[in-house]
This record gives sequence, structure tokens and C-alpha cells, in this order.
Amino acid sequence: MADHSYDYDVLVIGAGPGGYVAAIRAAQLGLKVACAEGRATLGGTCLNVGCIPSKAMLHGSEKYEEAANGTLARYGVKLGKVELDLGALLADKADAVKGLTGGIEFLFKKNKVDWLKGYGTFKDAHTVTVDGKDYTAKDVVIATGSSVTPLPGVEIDNDKHIVVDSTGALELPKVPKKMVVIGGGVIGLELGSVWRRLGAEVTVVEFLDQLLPGMDMDIRKEAAKIFKKQGMTLRLSTKVTGCTVKGKKATLTLEPAAGGESETLDADCVLVSIGRKPNTEGLGLEKIGLELNQRGQIETDHDFRTKVADENGAVWAIGDVIPGPMLAHKAEDEGIAVAENIAGQTGIVNHDVIPGVVYTWPEFAGVGLTEEQAKERGAVKVGKFPMMANSRAKTNHEPEGFVKVIADAETDRVLGVWCIASVAGTMIAQAAQAMEFGATSEDIAYTCHAHPTHSEAIKEAAMAVQGKPIHI
Repeated sequence: MADHSYDYDVLVIGAGPGGYVAAIRAAQLGLKVACAEGRATLGGTCLNVGCIPSKAMLHGSEKYEEAANGTLARYGVKLGKVELDLGALLADKADAVKGLTGGIEFLFKKNKVDWLKGYGTFKDAHTVTVDGKDYTAKDVVIATGSSVTPLPGVEIDNDKHIVVDSTGALELPKVPKKMVVIGGGVIGLELGSVWRRLGAEVTVVEFLDQLLPGMDMDIRKEAAKIFKKQGMTLRLSTKVTGCTVKGKKATLTLEPAAGGESETLDADCVLVSIGRKPNTEGLGLEKIGLELNQRGQIETDHDFRTKVADENGAVWAIGDVIPGPMLAHKAEDEGIAVAENIAGQTGIVNHDVIPGVVYTWPEFAGVGLTEEQAKERGAVKVGKFPMMANSRAKTNHEPEGFVKVIADAETDRVLGVWCIASVAGTMIAQAAQAMEFGATSEDIAYTCHAHPTHSEAIKEAAMAVQGKPIHI
């Protein structure tokens, strides 16, 4: 029942994947909802300068590379001289963003969610100031997301197109001759892949001894082989200690991660992608007595409620500002859950089953525990199946990769699934759903899979857990 002593039942701060979903779900549940957002368009980092535009660039650059390197010729598609029209590619990206951000605005209107234009800051636990005006709400949801982690000694200036972050790397006006990517994680490898395909010489500098921190070690080792084969130079176990810009060039100072002789590396463009940090500055958290943990995150209980609560309502938090993987789909699920909890229903998120995907070529995807994590908990059985033995991948000339299924040695329950394949991001959904239902490797092995599909590799990897794959 709407409480008329407040302007709104729920006020959400931030309209990214967590915030806009929370606002829509709360409205669907009959609550009066507002959402404060300071950007000119809805959708947060993900839709405006993250997941969506980067996928448009990845997809477009894949098409260009297929035409430029003769892949299409193998299928009888003969082309003349292939030229890149970077302006057209950037325009296509902008079109994708415009369509999707406009779609959220339509959904806000449809669900009667008020968009308060401006950045929200707390006056007290039930009052949020947006663009100089105060709004009151029974419950407030913090969904302010994250921003790029700065690297000491390396100053980002996206307008100059020399030292950029992920936002700047989506807007380069020309293909750099030499690009250095600082950070061998998801964002660095995806955007590095885009510019490599378009003609840049790409060097990836990673502090750790392998790429893709957090993923299964078999995946990480294979990733290094695949990206090297594609022409990327990898500088692992290396740290960047400084950066100077002179004219149109940047010079980086590097040294071994363990310490040692320093050296320099020149580049036309440097992409800093060493991670992201929660956006909590300017929220006025001190006014409501909410402290951050050591990692700068807001702590919540199982229901996403912070410690700021009274008999009238509470302050809640979801997405990148709270612990857990900084992923759009994690924030979305939490957005639905928090709205349901505020409405008196039971909203839950299973944080043990959140898939992660790297949208390079091929794609890398995983869900659940890595083999290393699983072994720490007890004995495991592992099944692997190579994509080169999968008929669809073979027919499509996509031999790279494998599927790996990790199961508990005693119960056979699936603990983790990791895969490298051209469509790994789509394939991993099956594994996540199976794990959500507590599947054993036998359950997956005895589920009929359509032939010929890439997904058959998941079935075969599950069969391999019992030591009985058919096609190897």
C-alpha cells in the first residue's frame, strides 16, 4: 500500500543495469518509484560506455577482420580491396546505444517510474537531494555502480586519445599504430582485440603471471596461447611504474612485477584497464552514518539492506557498490531481488551461480568454482572435451578451445563449468541453469543435445567426468 507521508515508496539512486531494473520491478509490484540519474541517458556505464558499445565494436571488428584476412574467401565470398570506414563502425555503435537507452526511457514511462535528472545525494536516510531539490522516500536503493580504477603515475585524458580508459578506447578517431593495454583482464582483452583486428599492434601488460584473473587456470593458460597466436604481444608478470606523454606519443616505464631492471615502451595509445572501483563519492553517506568496508564497498545483509534502517524503511544497496563480481547481470538480479524484498516478497540471488564471459574471439566463459577452488573444498572429478572434436566447431573452422566440467568426486554434483568456444557466452547459460537445479555431471551427460551444435561439447565434457566421452 502506498505511504503518502513520503513523495515515493522507493527512490533508486542510479539507472544502470541494477538501478533501472530495481525501479521497474518495484513499480510492477505496485510501489510509487523514482530513479535519480545524472547522465543524459539511462542505462549506466553498461549501456552507454561499457558492455553494449564494446560488443558493437567487437562484432563490427570481427566482420572487418573476416573480410580483410581472407576468411570470407574460404567460403567463396570474393572481395576487392577491403577498406576500414572507422566512422561507420563508430556510428553503428552509437546507434545500438541510442536504441537501447531510449528503450529504458520508454520502459520507465510505461511503468510510471519518475526519472529525476541529476545525481542523488543523501540529506538523511529518507531524503535525497537531486539537482537542488529534496525528495523523500520510504526506502532508498543505492545503485551507483563503479568507475575506472586509476593507476598511479598514469594520467588519463580521453579527449587527447593518447592515454585512455575504456570509455576513451571506444571513441578513438583513428586506429593507433601501436597500442599498449595495461591490464590483462576482460575489458583490456576485449578492447585490445577490437583495435588489433582493425590494424593496431597490441601489447598487453599484466602484473600477474597469467591473463584473466579469477578464471580457471586451464582457461587462463589457453587464453595466453590464443591471443599470442592472434598477434598480441603479452608482457606478463610486469608492472607499469610511469607514463609520460610528448606530442602524440606516450612512453611507459615498465619493470618486472617482482622488481628488477626498468625499461621503456612507446605507444600511440595506452589503454588503462586495471579494474573498477565503487562509486560512493558525493552520495553523502556520512550524513546517514554508513561507512564503507576496506575495499570501499557498502556492506549489506542477505536481503541487500544496509545497516541504515528504521521502522519506516531502509537504505538498500546493489550491484558494483556492494561485494561480489562487478557484472551487469549480477546487478540486474540484485535489482529484482531488492525490489521484491522492499515489497514484502522474497527476493534472492544465488551468488554461487553467476556466469562470467569474455567476448573476445573465441569467447571465454565460466560459472561456479575453478578447479583450484573446488580442490580446496574436497576431491573432484574433471571432464574435458576439445572443440576441435565438436562437429559444428570443426565445420565452422573454429577449432580453438574446450569445455571443462568440474564435479564433486562423491556426489557428482557439478561445481563449475569453464569453456572456450566461439559461442561460449551462450553455451554457459545451460551450465548455469543445470547448476541452479543442483545437477550432477550425469544429469548433463544424459540430456539429449541437438546435433550438430557447439553445446554438444558440454554433454561430452560431462560424459568425460565419468571417463566415457564418445568423440575423443
